[in-house]
Amino acid sequence: MKQLIRALTDIIGPSSYEELVADYIEKILKKNKTLEIRRDAMGNLIARRKGNGKKIMLAAHMDEIGFMVKHIDKNGFLRFAVVGGIFNHNIIENHVKFTNGVEGVIGIEPKSFNWKDVPAAEKMFIDIGAKSRAEAEKLVSIGSLAGMKATFVDMGKRISTKTLDDRIGCAMLMEIAKQDIKGKNDIYFVFTTQEEVGLRGAKTSAFGISPDFAIAIDVTDTGDLPESHIMEVSLGKGPAIKVMDAGMVVRKPVIDFMKETAEKNKIPYQLEILQGGSTDAMAIQTNKDGVLAGVISIPTRYIHSQAEMCDMDDVENGTKLIKEMVEIDLSKRGF
Repeated sequence: MKQLIRALTDIIGPSSYEELVADYIEKILKKNKTLEIRRDAMGNLIARRKGNGKKIMLAAHMDEIGFMVKHIDKNGFLRFAVVGGIFNHNIIENHVKFTNGVEGVIGIEPKSFNWKDVPAAEKMFIDIGAKSRAEAEKLVSIGSLAGMKATFVDMGKRISTKTLDDRIGCAMLMEIAKQDIKGKNDIYFVFTTQEEVGLRGAKTSAFGISPDFAIAIDVTDTGDLPESHIMEVSLGKGPAIKVMDAGMVVRKPVIDFMKETAEKNKIPYQLEILQGGSTDAMAIQTNKDGVLAGVISIPTRYIHSQAEMCDMDDVENGTKLIKEMVEIDLSKRGF
């Protein structure tokens, strides 16, 4: 699983440019001949394990936050627009990598930096080592996309790199998809696009699938750092079952189902109340006349940085919990 996560996080795939991620995932999923695989107009990769039971949609987003070139100055420095929720303090003097392989570093205007206030993105630029606009234009152009460069660190039980949000969820779905799944449920493994800019891929794929039940797999913040904000989620204490976030409140029948499944199978879990941000489940929950939707979150430190960190025990237990849930006959629960 670590090797899979490392390979996934190494790929650059900002919102609207997820093709390289999708290509990698599809290449592996094609080894399972029982899956029907397709892509839709939004670029979502959908793998179906056909059944005659309830439709279950499992969603994890492929895209990452990134940077889009909007101007190249006469000295070859690139001004950029942010793609998704960038935290400016996380990106100063970080390395970035463009989808074509060109690399650079994010610099700031020295006069705008006073060590007290984090400068706005408009005061930053990407330095790709070019000496002029003409030299830079041989490497990138207006509209070129970049993401943070991966720096995978294996800490034993824990790993740290960019884009665990949400390649960790993609890896979990891939692991479940290759396993022998019992039961008759009709399962859709959906690797969504453009989550970081408005849950767009989840919205369209949910409309097309019209699931009876859905689980989004994503990361969540933690409250286990020194002087951290108050939150009952920590690394290594199990996957988190979402109760509420800034975009949705999970219905009690879904929370109860997840908790009961975890307890029956002796899988540790935590309850998540996240005050900022949301997931694909927000869009899925309000699809058509409504969908019973929940979220399994992997506790992650330093979200939207080059050094996101999670615990592999949480990943393993989250994968087990989701597999157990999709094997249950949901019609007996009234879903």
